[in-house]
Amino acid sequence: MATSESLKPSYIYKLIPSSAPPPNPLPPILPVSELDRSSGFIHLSTAAQIPNTLKFFFTDETQVYVLRIPYDPLDAKIRWEDPKAEVCGPRGGEGLFPHLYNDLKLGSGEVESVGTWARNEGESWDDVIGKTKDWLIY
Repeated sequence: MATSESLKPSYIYKLIPSSAPPPNPLPPILPVSELDRSSGFIHLSTAAQIPNTLKFFFTDETQVYVLRIPYDPLDAKIRWEDPKAEVCGPRGGEGLFPHLYNDLKLGSGEVESVGTWARNEGESWDDVIGKTKDWLIY
């Protein structure tokens, strides 16, 4: 039987639309999206959750920025919850997402790297993910 420790991801990811590109270089604290501000936490995804996050929340985007964030340093500040933070559960539980509760602070100190993913006309996000499989760490 898998334990919650064995389900711990190496990385978690923040998806950012092309309309709000992260500054380069990344500042110590990034601007906060309206969704994160109104939720009171930073919405994140595991590598396995990225395909559906893109399909449901980034449908109209042709480019996104993907922030790769090492999980271990943030472990104590992460809650595993449903998208609306109404149901909590164990790490990696089905349908539960990592939510960062740290006064909405995410920046250069937490982000290991930034990927720029773009899809061409006729491409799906799954096509793009297939091309970035070496960068996306499960």
